[in-house]
Amino acid sequence: MRKVAIVQSNYIPWKGYFDLIDSVDAFMLFDAVQYTRRDWRNRNLIKTPQGLTWLTVPVEVKGKYHQAINETRIAGTDWAQNHWRSIEGAYRRAPFFATEAEWLAPLFAAPPEELLSAMNERFLRAICARLGITTPILRCEEYELLDDRSARLAHLCAQTGGDIYVSGPAARDYLQDAPFAERGIAVEWFDYAGYPQYSQLWGGYEHGVTVLDMIFNCGPDAGQVLRARRTA
Repeated sequence: MRKVAIVQSNYIPWKGYFDLIDSVDAFMLFDAVQYTRRDWRNRNLIKTPQGLTWLTVPVEVKGKYHQAINETRIAGTDWAQNHWRSIEGAYRRAPFFATEAEWLAPLFAAPPEELLSAMNERFLRAICARLGITTPILRCEEYELLDDRSARLAHLCAQTGGDIYVSGPAARDYLQDAPFAERGIAVEWFDYAGYPQYSQLWGGYEHGVTVLDMIFNCGPDAGQVLRARRTA
């Protein structure tokens, strides 16, 4: 049975995002939908000595109320090096910062992409490679898109040969079963509960921070930590 997940791109997301990618046979970036402000599309959290801190990619939103994620342009270029300095300040004492910085720092030093989707994908692919995740990453723009939300997801899943559509629990509020059933596709809900804790810097444990936290603190064992609850 072929499992497929279809999700909007996020900026250096938390470990659960990568766990979902690793658990399916194909992962599709679903960025042909409306960009939402104050969401995870262009920002994420790091742990610092002062507490949780947002890293936010500046984007052009003035007068663009209905733009899609894949139409959202990044505003300026200074943010990338500012983000890296913040990451360095927060994690330089982490046990594996020096070795992990060797591949991560160049991603921030390279010229930023013009579009948020492309920038998010740059980091997603690099982090997947670091974690040993080999799931193909697809783009929804390369497939036929229907208007109805549930039918669109079901049709995308069918076009990739999916038998099982894997969704995060938040979609329970709107996802309709009928379009999937009509195409012979089962819907499976991904459970984000039960991740093991690992040693973190700066106070109490926080699950919902960027995956970079796990990578800097766990190093070569980060992939094993990511999969621990599914392989126990």
